[in-house]
Amino acid sequence: MGRDSVNYDRIASVYSQRYSINPLPSVAATLHSLALPYRAGRVLEAGCGTGRWLEELQLSAPCVVGLDRSAGMLGQARHSLRSPGNTRLVVGDAGRLPFPGASFDMVFCVNALHHFGEPRDFIAEARRLLRPGGRLAIVGMDPHAGQEEWYIYQYFPETYELDLERFPPGEAILGWMKAAGFAGVEQRRAERIRDQHAGRDILDDYFLGKQATSQLTLLSDAAYAAGLERIRAALERAEAGGETLVFPVDIALMLFTGKVSAADEGPRRATKDEGRLKSL
Repeated sequence: MGRDSVNYDRIASVYSQRYSINPLPSVAATLHSLALPYRAGRVLEAGCGTGRWLEELQLSAPCVVGLDRSAGMLGQARHSLRSPGNTRLVVGDAGRLPFPGASFDMVFCVNALHHFGEPRDFIAEARRLLRPGGRLAIVGMDPHAGQEEWYIYQYFPETYELDLERFPPGEAILGWMKAAGFAGVEQRRAERIRDQHAGRDILDDYFLGKQATSQLTLLSDAAYAAGLERIRAALERAEAGGETLVFPVDIALMLFTGKVSAADEGPRRATKDEGRLKSL
């Protein structure tokens, strides 16, 4: 499973707009529910982007670390965090985390696993970094489950095929977590995103913009234009028949979580790159 080719440095300045429209409150509550009861002192987010979830976890943990391979995204995070004093930002790869073993109480990623070159490598690295009693939390879509009803998939069919390639199935994630030595591995829904747009209101939807989601960003300009034309043609057909066309959004964000047994010290191997990656 290879990385996608989204250039996040290019879209870093506008990336956070999505959270102004939909802050994903249930994801926030889920992360707090994992961090607070276990008194997570040191928390790492892999694929932290512009810092939406780092800022959230600052309320639950005294030390949060964000890692991303995009310096542009981390630059935005540095300027947006409310309390930068307890936050460290690091440029790095999720498959080779530049930290010593058993150094975190919680490791998580939100809507980022499909961007990692080898997701199973990240899961193994997370296991290495977690202290006894620590938790791994992965939040993201599982298009393989076939539960989504999203107009983007309908009018831009290439996006669904790409997502089946990019997103690992939930069963695979659970299997990788068990193979890495996590206990209490489980899956549940973290957020359900539901919305609908009626008629030509769809043309003003932020998430229809080509830079608004990785699904559309990955399309060629020609494929994106063809999808827009499908939407316009469908609108014209509905209007000609005196109907109002509805564009549905019903997306599940799943939580995959597991813990390190309190009696299991786990591996403490340090990565070769430890200390060599740049901090911002």
